[in-house]
Amino acid sequence: MVDGDGGKTSARAGAPGFGRIALIAGGIVATGAIALSVWRAQPEAAPAPPPAPPTAAAAAESLDNAVAKLEARMKANPGDAKGWRMLGWAYYQMQRYTDAVTAYRRATAAAPGDAEGWSALGEAIALAGKGDIPAEAAAAFRKAVAIDPADARARYFLAVEKDLAGDHQGAIDGWIALLKETPAGAPWEENVRQTIAQAAQKYRIDVTGRVPAPAPAGTRAGPTGDQIAAATALPPGQQAAMISGMVEALATRLKANPKDGDGWIRLMRARLVLGDKAAATQAYRDATAAFAGDAPAQHRIAEAARALGVPGV
Repeated sequence: MVDGDGGKTSARAGAPGFGRIALIAGGIVATGAIALSVWRAQPEAAPAPPPAPPTAAAAAESLDNAVAKLEARMKANPGDAKGWRMLGWAYYQMQRYTDAVTAYRRATAAAPGDAEGWSALGEAIALAGKGDIPAEAAAAFRKAVAIDPADARARYFLAVEKDLAGDHQGAIDGWIALLKETPAGAPWEENVRQTIAQAAQKYRIDVTGRVPAPAPAGTRAGPTGDQIAAATALPPGQQAAMISGMVEALATRLKANPKDGDGWIRLMRARLVLGDKAAATQAYRDATAAFAGDAPAQHRIAEAARALGVPGV
């Protein structure tokens, strides 16, 4: 891993960390923002019935079409920072991390004073890499917190940087401080809580009395301003295509690679936000089956399902 001052820690091939890839991939976006349109509805509006799920092929085609339209829009409006962030977010959801990096670089060039753009860039760089925090990513996270000291994503990854460099106490302190300021039910809350517990156990660091209590069951925080903008900037048909495509792409990935606890939790959240409670319950059952014989993983999934309010759990 490389630190923001030029690279001392990259030479530490054996740099500690209780799971480099897990720390990076367990990042803050954690996006329950897959179904952003729900938060656009007026409070008095009656909930719409859930759309019929598209086939995987149709979902992928719809998503590709929506992204192609976004790409064309940015060619015509290269100075649109929000548009670049929207495109970066779409690439991120498609796991096209290298493309997301390019889009977020354009976003930060167009709006260098936006903290969320910098932290999104840092995360995309980290995910496109080899399980470390490259120098450019670390610099982006530091720019984000210099602009907005409360930026949750940047704070999470700067603590990851400390852990990978061997400062496990400093990393845990950073994650606990972040958790204390995290809104109840925020999409990243469980990830941060799990990270603290794993690090504390691995390095025998006592966190008794320091970790705030979990959010009440059923509590859920909304998406960020940029994520809302990403949804509202598209015509309704394209919004639906992008949202459905992302959810179905996630479901398809989980069928092919079911040993992804965080992925199943994201899918349960997405199904609930879309109003499809039966599909959320089925996702929970599929996740439990995928981790048959792995009691800790099943317990974590069940806890998340109860917190989300998945029926039948």
